[in-house]
Amino acid sequence: MKLTLRALSALLGYPSAELKENIEEVRSALRSETALPDEALARLEPLLRAFETEDLLDLQAAYSELFDRSRTLSLHLFEHVHGDSRERGQAMIDLGQQYVDRGFIMQASELPDFLPLFLEFLSCSPAREAREWLGQPAHVLAVLEQRLAERGSPYAAVFHALVVLPGARPDAAAISELRERTDPDEGKSIDDEWEDAPVSFGAPIQDGGGPTGVVAKIRAARRSMTKRSEGEGKGHA
Repeated sequence: MKLTLRALSALLGYPSAELKENIEEVRSALRSETALPDEALARLEPLLRAFETEDLLDLQAAYSELFDRSRTLSLHLFEHVHGDSRERGQAMIDLGQQYVDRGFIMQASELPDFLPLFLEFLSCSPAREAREWLGQPAHVLAVLEQRLAERGSPYAAVFHALVVLPGARPDAAAISELRERTDPDEGKSIDDEWEDAPVSFGAPIQDGGGPTGVVAKIRAARRSMTKRSEGEGKGHA
């Protein structure tokens, strides 16, 4: 599950030259761990092929049009859970503290509820705990999948995978309530809502030395899984 979470986190990040050049490694990570069913993997192929064939600037423009210009497609989970209510700030603090308590230290560039960051945090957690955490916002992820599918975006497949991965059943009433919400500031950049820089919690803990890019994180996950497998093999020798 660790590789799958990191691969999905990478796909939801802002498209980079590094990701585009190494998209086959992301595909390999998703397939090798077999955490997702074949149907979910097949749904991801159009997005993976887009990274292989489309110009980087076009990929970046499409990403910004989706996730930076509509609050109803925000990658910040608490935007959908709390909106602009007072509870949002406290929820952000509580989640950030959960990261710190588990040794996952954030960078200053993102808020704790940013989905790619949340997935990276879950990739450092035991599989059972990661599934429980990922299942909690299942209704949000399901609605984001629906909204992206309605726009014909291949990113819908990532959210489908995130709903399937923990085996959770999103609450139908919660989905209906969230679907009824509209975006009062459609076309307004989400960045405009957050003019103050987020609090710095430090730098994220890595699995080892070396580069800190998305592909390096997937490779680090592979190394840790290999070491654990070798250790288990010795224990049974």
